Formats: sequence, structure tokens, C-alpha cells
Amino acid sequence: MRGGEAAVAFLGTPAPAAMVEAFCATWKLADSHNFDEYMKALGVGFAMRQVGNVTKPTVIISSEGDKVVIRTQSTFKNTEISFKLGEEFDETTPDDRNCKSVVTLDGDKLVHVQKWDGKETNFVREIKDGRMVMVSVTQNINPGEG
Repeated sequence: MRGGEAAVAFLGTPAPAAMVEAFCATWKLADSHNFDEYMKALGVGFAMRQVGNVTKPTVIISSEGDKVVIRTQSTFKNTEISFKLGEEFDETTPDDRNCKSVVTLDGDKLVHVQKWDGKETNFVREIKDGRMVMVSVTQNINPGEG
């Protein structure tokens, strides 16, 4: 993995249905790879990176009417986003970036794109062997520039 890319895996039991419902479950962080380098590429400071590296979040994904809700809970910070697939929405990230975001389904992958200040990061979630695997990739960011 490169400096602006990280992968994390969550354990959970997905709902048996297809599409976004496959992601609707409670997921607990099982392991993480290269997350510190990813945070560095975003410009996250040392102290917040230290907290981020030891935090073991729980991610709860649900479908509520025509919206998808992603709640992330940890001892550090709780966040919640609610959105319609394919529609842009405003998002404040755990590291306090204000982004324009859009989430789409690409086959069996849930693709989350955040854009701010001419920069971009992508989260691609997919279910593999009962685990939700999320790969995060930065675009148009020079390390330390965040």
C-alpha cells in the first residue's frame, strides 16, 4: 500500500439481502493496515493520529426509508451521516474537514467519495468472507499537505 492508502476490516453478520442491505449490520474493527500513513497524507496531526491508531470503532450501517445511515462509534468520537445513494451531501469528518460527499453502489461495492479544497478521498467498502473490508485512497493530496 502507498502512503495515502489504508485498509481496515470489520467483523459482523451482514443482512442476507442484496445491494446496500448487505452492508446493513453492526461492524467492529478487526484489523487495520497503513492507517497512520493515510492520516499523515490527510494532514492529520501527530496527537490525533495517535488516538486514531488505537481507536477501535464500531460502524453501524442501516437503511432507513430511502436513506442510508452510517454511524461510527468510538471512545474518541461518534459520527453519523445520512444520505440518499448517488446524491451529494455535506459531511464533517472525524478530523473536522467539511466535505461534499456522495455514496454510490458500484456492483457489490459501496463507494464513498469526499471532496474538499480541490482534494479527494475515496472509501470503498465490500463484503468479503463475512467481513466488511474498507479501502481508503487519497487523491490530489501531497503527504503533509492535508
